[in-house]
Amino acid sequence: MSSTFGKTLTLTTFGESHGIALGGILDGFPSGVRIDEDFIRSEMQRRRPGSSSLTTARKEDDEVEILSGVYNGITTGTAIGFIIRNKAQRSADYSSIEHIYRPGHADMTYDAKYGIRDPRGGGRASGRETACRVFGGALAKLYLRERGINVSAAVIELGGIKASGYEWKPPFSPPIYAPENDNLDAMIKAAEDAKADSDSVGGIIECHIDGVPAGLGSPVFDKLDACLSHAIMSIGGVKGIEFGSGFKAVSMRGSDNNDQIRISDGKPLFMTNNAGGILGGISNGDTIIFRAAVKPTPSIYKEQLTITDGKEETTIEIKGRHDPAIVPRAVAVVEAMSALTILDHYLEEHGYER
Repeated sequence: MSSTFGKTLTLTTFGESHGIALGGILDGFPSGVRIDEDFIRSEMQRRRPGSSSLTTARKEDDEVEILSGVYNGITTGTAIGFIIRNKAQRSADYSSIEHIYRPGHADMTYDAKYGIRDPRGGGRASGRETACRVFGGALAKLYLRERGINVSAAVIELGGIKASGYEWKPPFSPPIYAPENDNLDAMIKAAEDAKADSDSVGGIIECHIDGVPAGLGSPVFDKLDACLSHAIMSIGGVKGIEFGSGFKAVSMRGSDNNDQIRISDGKPLFMTNNAGGILGGISNGDTIIFRAAVKPTPSIYKEQLTITDGKEETTIEIKGRHDPAIVPRAVAVVEAMSALTILDHYLEEHGYER
């Protein structure tokens, strides 16, 4: 099982949903970066469970203990080790389904691959593992913002309701981290209705990465959009991704889809951004824009048909504490994985600037 992400900058994580703690090592992170504890805490709070009526009732502090790589609040350039302790596990919620596969979950595939699985909340397959990603992403954001690179994401569709009539003005607010828009109340209601019906909804998250210089990424296998796709698709529940005009491009002509170029203040100026800021796998200096599709939370309270690990047909009614929509909490994770990817490529291209 691979638990390491990145090349020049690597994040290795460990821990299970109901274990003692989660944690990781961020290696290759530059020295001289001042740790903004308030910023890191605010990033962790955006992903934290129990933060609103639309998230799981499980309440975790998600306080990060930094074990190494920081001295007097400044990164030293050595490996940054950290842990996030679990404090609100209720493993007994899963005892009745220890041998039953939950539809939509990785239970059956984990057994097929490893011959053993941790049934407590899904173990490593749980969305709780993303807490480590958000911490790593928060540090990456600190470095990037010093260089004028900013990452922001928002929910633009929830439960089939699309955000309408909005401007991209981060930061975005809870409970769903969507832009202020004409359909905001309807988006929230879609999730509330699903919760009342013992069900769940999915949605779409859009991400903007501003200030990325031209030249990040490389042709063929390490295209920047390919690497971002890898990062985003590694998030549990993400089922699709598109950049710029995305799938709409197939119904456009080349004359419409091509981003024509002019010069402004001696720099290239793209008249449109159908490419999503990436051409030939390399950043073109425009805003990188992509959208990720997130499926409905698979843990629902309705009775479902399934089988046991002994290949017997049965039914299941999942108990415990679950999100009617994982989409809002995934916003912080999408930003984190984007920031880690951009910083990885930035360090590869520009080295460790002081």
